[in-house]
Amino acid sequence: MKAGNSKPRRAMVIGAGIGGLCAAIALRNEGWQVTLYERSPGIPQVGAGIVLAANAMKALSKLGAADQVQAQGAPIGKAEIRTWDGKLLVDLPTTQQAMKYGTSSYIIHRVTLQSILLDVLDATADVQFNKKLVGWSQDQDQVTATFEDGCTGVGELLIGADGIRSKVRRQFPGPSPLRYSGFTALRGISMFEDQRYPLDIGGGFEAWGHGKRFGFTHLGNGRIYWFAAINSSEGISHPAAERKQLALSTFRGWYQPIESVIAAAEEDSILSHDIYDCSPIGRWTEGRVALLGDAAHPMLPNLGQGGAQAMEDALVLAQCLQSVDTDLPAALQQYEQRRLARATKVVRQSRLMAKVVQTEIPAAIFVRNRLLRMIPPSMHVKRFDWLVGYEV
Repeated sequence: MKAGNSKPRRAMVIGAGIGGLCAAIALRNEGWQVTLYERSPGIPQVGAGIVLAANAMKALSKLGAADQVQAQGAPIGKAEIRTWDGKLLVDLPTTQQAMKYGTSSYIIHRVTLQSILLDVLDATADVQFNKKLVGWSQDQDQVTATFEDGCTGVGELLIGADGIRSKVRRQFPGPSPLRYSGFTALRGISMFEDQRYPLDIGGGFEAWGHGKRFGFTHLGNGRIYWFAAINSSEGISHPAAERKQLALSTFRGWYQPIESVIAAAEEDSILSHDIYDCSPIGRWTEGRVALLGDAAHPMLPNLGQGGAQAMEDALVLAQCLQSVDTDLPAALQQYEQRRLARATKVVRQSRLMAKVVQTEIPAAIFVRNRLLRMIPPSMHVKRFDWLVGYEV
């Protein structure tokens, strides 16, 4: 508890994903007594990799988690964009980026990152699992959260960090329908080592084709995180037993080791999701309730910023709530004002990037590839200054 706080303020955070854990840490560091509610039986043990750009690493440093991420993750040492048959389009200057922004980008398994954040939150934290939110209500002094098992929680503050289909957001005024991106994603972790295709730890690439792309990064210890984005109609089911064959047939003939990496995946470990975002919503707060991360600004993964923006949200939220004498609804509105424009820009730029990378139009692909080859490496760094060079 911070000096001068005679009584801890109570906050409830709904959702123990990356955003919820970061919010709990940031609020705890400002003297709040935090209860974290998660609908699952525990921290999920399935998932894939996550790339943490410089802005995410700087946020994690302020949250006290960067050292563990650096120890358990891998710095991105090589990042290329190629055509489906292996022709180089872009060799991103990762060393130059690291020098400019003061840190490398890192790749880490999402489960590992969540475990690190839970460890930073420490064993004394009140984390309650199997708590499915039904709804919330508030008055002038407090918020009450009601759960499916009949239990209730009470606090001065409620943070909805419960993801793209947020139950907390459903009670906010105005519609916030999800928008289908036009593509579905397959994600997996493969154990793959082959001397014909030496892969450096932290090295990776994306390969772009017609309405589909494939990417992977070496996590270390022979583990490859890979993803595939495939243009598809919405709602087509891909059962676990069919996902590996779908990936193999979709990327048959692409340059190696793409097929070999897919073939090395355990069939039942491959994840499949239709990808959605949401038109930017203009309101993240309602009295003593605030949204954070995907609950506030669902975005497509094309800029790799979903987790990073949630981390930034958490830090700004805590900064706005530093003073014990703060008018809480006014502080939440300040949080919204500080974060809304930036997060909205990331949502829109991520959707624009999706149109560029998932296009099926041959003429557009030709122009895109030609332009990418012409851009000097220094410009690839500069064009993302606003995004990854940002620090809360």
